[in-house]
Amino acid sequence: MTTTHEAGWAHASGALKGPSWLRQPGDPNDLVPLLWSSTAHKRDGDLVVGGVAVADLVAEHNTPAYVLDEDDFRGRARAFREAFAAYDVYYAGKAFLCTAVARWVAEEGLCLDVCSPGELTVALRAGFDPARIGYHGNNKTVPELRRAVASGVGRIVVDSLTEAERLAAVAADLREEGHLAGPQGVMVRVTAGVEAHTHEYIATAHEDQKFGLSITSGDALEAVRRLLASPDLDLRGLHSHIGSQIFDSSGFEVAARRVLGLHATVAEELGVELEEMDLGGGFGIAYTTQDDPAEPSRLAEEMTRIVEHECRGRGIAVPRLSIEPGRAIAGPATCTVYTVGTVKPVMLDGGAVRTYVSVDGGMSDNIRTALYDADYSCTLANRRSDAPPVLARVVGKHCEAGDIVVKDEFLPGDVAPGDLIAVPGTGAYCRSMASNYNHALRPPVIAVRDGGARVLVRRETEDDLLALDEG
Repeated sequence: MTTTHEAGWAHASGALKGPSWLRQPGDPNDLVPLLWSSTAHKRDGDLVVGGVAVADLVAEHNTPAYVLDEDDFRGRARAFREAFAAYDVYYAGKAFLCTAVARWVAEEGLCLDVCSPGELTVALRAGFDPARIGYHGNNKTVPELRRAVASGVGRIVVDSLTEAERLAAVAADLREEGHLAGPQGVMVRVTAGVEAHTHEYIATAHEDQKFGLSITSGDALEAVRRLLASPDLDLRGLHSHIGSQIFDSSGFEVAARRVLGLHATVAEELGVELEEMDLGGGFGIAYTTQDDPAEPSRLAEEMTRIVEHECRGRGIAVPRLSIEPGRAIAGPATCTVYTVGTVKPVMLDGGAVRTYVSVDGGMSDNIRTALYDADYSCTLANRRSDAPPVLARVVGKHCEAGDIVVKDEFLPGDVAPGDLIAVPGTGAYCRSMASNYNHALRPPVIAVRDGGARVLVRRETEDDLLALDEG
């Protein structure tokens, strides 16, 4: 039963105790290792990442700033490559991409998934081998497709019947122009009708959404027919993605069963045994103590078992598999550092007090709390405190009541203006979804490793804001 109050949920009995999973810490200075990058630790109260004190970074680069632990990013990429050694592992660039990160991905032996002309531009500028790039998107234009094919992109994931026809025409034109050396690799994205246990905006395999071709309606099989009919296209296999921030492999099991059912139908009805199958990504990470992500080795074991079991049952060969982790690699590798501007205790009905800690960033650098009702954690990053913990809400500086960075977390009761607050798990979809709301300047991305720091993406300036303003 949910307790309500006529003045709103925040005034209800027990509302200020925080969510049921949040426990008051014995020492609010301590880090929860699961939430942070592998090199993060406290040294006399100061947060240190990659051998660099965050306070020292702030002294040089100011706040807000994204601090990216290079060793952690590379280590997670390597863990996926080693655990899924029999697979092709595509890093999902939409999580976070810049030229340096694209080079790290290449150096760690992964392929790269892009889904826009801009992401393709970054990958090519970084020198990424286009044959190891996959291109996604539900509305690829003719110019996009021409550029992708002409660049030598290894595979294009077809998302509609219209695109199947469009891509066949583009490939034929490029062949006639002498810009297509061989058939373009393609896959068909299918919707498997799986309801992943995640936010509705990031559940992507149920029928009522914009991605993919329905297995149930027959559109997916029709796309296969059309692509097979083009001599300029090489249909590699089927692609499925059930959503994001997923911890339960049961969704992958149902999706694999249905996709392999179509795989078998293609072999029976069209006489073609497709060589590949992509199970997508969506592997969850720990944003708070309520999350329990699986290690890549366990994911590989479970997913391989699922596919092999289904293939045995249908009497078909196991296709070459691929996956697309993005958040699981980039997410834990970064924390965002802010400076506290104000601390405002607000008295509510019944004598309850909510402590609002306002920082110098917000929904312009992390929209996920407002967009997905996402939960985050945080820590005091510049000193040790002996004050008892208080339940606080970390909010941004934008003109929106929903501009919340961390909904509920225990911070030392003496948190004050000028203190530094660090939020872990911000490496995926924070900088890549950042905006200039209220004409905010997007923060820099600073990589740290072995006691050194370098700027990967510089902080925006007011000149950057005005550069596009023709007035």
